[in-house]
Amino acid sequence: MTISLIQLEYLLALDAHRSFVVAAEHCHVTQPTLSMQLKKLEEQLNVLIFDRSKQPLLPTDVGKKIIEQARLALNEVQQIREIVYQSKGMVKGELHVGIIPTLSPYLLPLFIGHFVRKYPGLKVTIQDLKTEEIISRIKSDQLDAGIMVTPTHDAAITEQPMFYEEFYFYLDEELSKQKNKQLIEIDEVLEEKLWLLEEGNCFRNQTFNLCNLNQINYKDLYFKYESGNLQTIMKMVDREGGITLVPQLAATDLNEAQRKRLRFIGNGHPVREVSMVFSRKFAKEDIIQKLIAEIKTHIPKEVHDNIAANIVEIYAIK
Repeated sequence: MTISLIQLEYLLALDAHRSFVVAAEHCHVTQPTLSMQLKKLEEQLNVLIFDRSKQPLLPTDVGKKIIEQARLALNEVQQIREIVYQSKGMVKGELHVGIIPTLSPYLLPLFIGHFVRKYPGLKVTIQDLKTEEIISRIKSDQLDAGIMVTPTHDAAITEQPMFYEEFYFYLDEELSKQKNKQLIEIDEVLEEKLWLLEEGNCFRNQTFNLCNLNQINYKDLYFKYESGNLQTIMKMVDREGGITLVPQLAATDLNEAQRKRLRFIGNGHPVREVSMVFSRKFAKEDIIQKLIAEIKTHIPKEVHDNIAANIVEIYAIK
């Protein structure tokens, strides 16, 4: 019995997309070609890998185990390729990276263009994903790495801190006139309308940690206002009043009038740790280190200045 690498690649594509049409497009082959190869694989193994009566397709119990092993096998093959590339000083192949939504609009434009132009042989795919999705996909080898807030407290994940990002309060215009000082304490603004990201976003958890709020009790309070992204929240503060929290990179995107409504937060200028995370069995360490170096080169000076020696407390995922 001979199983080809192309069969395993098609198998993982079908598992990822759960559609023969989409999987074939992803692999740049015709649907009949992909279907034929997977049917041949099932015949060779004498098992049914996917239940075709379900829509979308679902792997059978034995299929799940085969898919997991196929992912491990292809990862080992990729490691062989990486060894060869590194021995020849080549930077090529594919790199799949996840990044959390409260970082991507502000961090990606700073470095990604420079990175892909510097390494044209490297095909980079970046996805906006929540923290839990990044960790899950790294563990299943669907992502090579993630850019997110740490610590994760996950023994299967390697974390390499890149920089520390401060939090600011962002106030409405009237409130900023009342609080006409650079630093305000949390207790001074807790009675104001508090605008938060929707549930499942790690920045929401950081806000609760920082403000010492109970997430269960929060559901019953009169200042329950939630949204899906930081830009929407800041616009709601502008139009409807209240406050929200803004991370440092997002603050660099604000105009002069908006920046005047930022306030340092009491309690020691709290920050969050932003790291590159990857699996402990990671095969593309050389490429990732180049990506980390590129990010550090292009982050703003004020973020560079948040050195670890000055940090009082890091509010991250718990």
